[in-house]
Amino acid sequence: MDTAVQAGSRENTLDRKRVIAGVGDLVIITGLVLLGNVEHGGNPIAEPLASLTTAVPFVIGWLAVAALAGVYTRPDGIDDTRLTAVAWIAAANVGLMIRGSPLFEGGTTWPFPIVITGTVLVALLGWRLGYALFVSRTR
Repeated sequence: MDTAVQAGSRENTLDRKRVIAGVGDLVIITGLVLLGNVEHGGNPIAEPLASLTTAVPFVIGWLAVAALAGVYTRPDGIDDTRLTAVAWIAAANVGLMIRGSPLFEGGTTWPFPIVITGTVLVALLGWRLGYALFVSRTR
C-alpha cells in the first residue's frame, strides 16, 4: 500500500489571521492585568518593572497552555471559541500558580483568581468572536 490516510490533521502554519489573533490575545491579557494593577494603586509609568512582573505570569501561562492546546494551529470554527475558553481557564490557573510562587511578588488572595479568570475570559471570547465576525465579512 503506497497511500497514506491522514485523519484529524492540523494546519502547522501560522497565517496572518492567527498571528493577529495571537497578538490581540496577548494585548487583552496584558491590558486587563495592567488595568487591574492600576485599579489597585499601581503605576505602569512610574514602576514599569513592577507592572511587567504583574503581567508576566499570565502571559507565560497563556503562551504555554495555548501552545500545548494548539490554540493557533487548529482549524477555525466553533471549536476555536471553546478551545480558547478552556485554554484561558487553564492558563489563568498556571499564571496564578506562577504568581503565587516565590519567583514573583504578589499573590493569589481571594477573590483575585475568580476576577482574573472571569474578566479575561469574557474579554478574550468577545475579542475572538468579534474578530471572527470581521474576518468572515471581509472574505
